[in-house]
Amino acid sequence: MTSTDSAQKAPAKDPWDLPDVSGLVVGVLGGTGPQGKGLAYRLARAGQKVIIGSRAAERAQAAADELGHGVEGADNAETARRSDIVIVAVPWDGHGKTLESLREELAGKLVVDCVNPLGFDKKGAYALKPEEGSAAEQAAALLPDSRVTAAFHHLSAVLLQDPEIEEIDTDVMVLGEERADVEIVQALAGRIPGMRGVFSGRLRNAHQVEALVANLISVNRRYKAHAGLRVTDV
Repeated sequence: MTSTDSAQKAPAKDPWDLPDVSGLVVGVLGGTGPQGKGLAYRLARAGQKVIIGSRAAERAQAAADELGHGVEGADNAETARRSDIVIVAVPWDGHGKTLESLREELAGKLVVDCVNPLGFDKKGAYALKPEEGSAAEQAAALLPDSRVTAAFHHLSAVLLQDPEIEEIDTDVMVLGEERADVEIVQALAGRIPGMRGVFSGRLRNAHQVEALVANLISVNRRYKAHAGLRVTDV
């Protein structure tokens, strides 16, 4: 390589140079559950336009009215249609069925799966291994025309919904196949004070990220905490 070639080579992109996502509409499927409701509240409080989705539009609207900050409620199909980014926060046992029924409405959308496949017994929480490898990979298989990412797995619903808490002290591990899509989700996480989105690999690595929630549940029970994660040295 000549010195001229070297001089003309574009500088490496700063990984923290993230897009402006403030104008995007965020839909939350399963937005009446603790995790979905908490995420909707935090994003709306940060100035994001948010629509909560539920199987029943009335239930979604009741949750939206409770949250305020301009949050709207609609059924899942309308929420998917009207949103630029759709966060999937439905219970694991309804995950596949819900996404399959919304394949058309979610086509072309950026989908963020935050579902944790977990089982519970006398010993506590443990990770389940879906046939596809992870909830995110199941979503990608069911939604071939959507851009599927995975994020927001390790957040405490209690902290998210507490209006007295100004900042959520945690990093958000973001996984996906396309850098541009991952960076949109990272930027969305960064809209919430105290939070930071960190690229953490492709979807094939989603299982261990989803599974880590079982460990955090154990931490929380032992220490009576609402533990989050920080990625050091980045």
